[in-house]
Amino acid sequence: MKQIVYGEAGTAESMRLAEAPRPQPGPGEILVEVHAAGVNRPDVLQRAGRYPPPPDASPVLGLEVAGTVAALGEGAGEWRVGDRVAALAPGGGYAEYCVAPAAHALPVPPGLDFIQAAALPETWFTVWANLVDMARLKRGERLLVHGGASGIGLTAILLARHLGAECLVTAGSEEKVRFCREFGADHAVNYRQEDFLQQAKALGGVDVVLDMVGAPYLQRNLSALRRDGRLVLIAFLEGSRGEFDLMPVMLKRLVVTGSTLRPRTREEKADIRGALLREIWPQLAAGRLLPHVHARFPLAQAGAAHRLMESGAHIGKIVLEVKP
Repeated sequence: MKQIVYGEAGTAESMRLAEAPRPQPGPGEILVEVHAAGVNRPDVLQRAGRYPPPPDASPVLGLEVAGTVAALGEGAGEWRVGDRVAALAPGGGYAEYCVAPAAHALPVPPGLDFIQAAALPETWFTVWANLVDMARLKRGERLLVHGGASGIGLTAILLARHLGAECLVTAGSEEKVRFCREFGADHAVNYRQEDFLQQAKALGGVDVVLDMVGAPYLQRNLSALRRDGRLVLIAFLEGSRGEFDLMPVMLKRLVVTGSTLRPRTREEKADIRGALLREIWPQLAAGRLLPHVHARFPLAQAGAAHRLMESGAHIGKIVLEVKP
């Protein structure tokens, strides 16, 4: 099969197609013939040497795929060869074939093509785990999402709408602010021109913050939260170290937490998959909560896809088309 490899320099320009043996599924796994693979920020970090894969994961980039089941490992009887699936993978997605745990795969919702389906697993697993399982976001609450025009951000907007929560987002341009509002955000702030804290306070504060910026936003995030608020950290795009005043945490009984998806156990990810299958997949089948795909690239142009991701110019998801 063909897969994407990259050199020691870890640059987008070093990414290229190479021949490799086709992987084989182990117990509880399926082999997916990949039609499309999602591009995510962790892929860029791994390529640059800043997010190494777990020891038991494929070193090949790619954490989400959509395609057809090509082979079954022992104990993967839920699926049949030929089934159309979207799967969260521990790695290996930038290839013509990818192994994924059977319990981390979901059927491609009716009406969606493989490009759309490949844009679902990583963002929905991440957003559900952090906003529902950890932050306990519920109807009537107010959510602040940083990076509202990213794949994660747009999915958080969709989840807030599904749950009946109000949603305030930040974005880096007027175009992205407009898009977020049209996509379903109740409020949107251009962080290059306005202070999101002022907007949050004008609304009366927020109950949950989903942050991927990190240390520079920490104090303002705490200030934006109402009593019993929850701050959930999922990335540190601008750094993980900084000083802040802990007093708001005590006075307002705040919870500061965070997580990464990749190191979670297979069982934990299977539980998230089950919740998505019950709560979100019927909505997708009904034509609601659909992803926004900003751009698609052939697999051989994975480097161009990464350059777009690094530029920050995209809105929503970037997807590699592996099998046209």
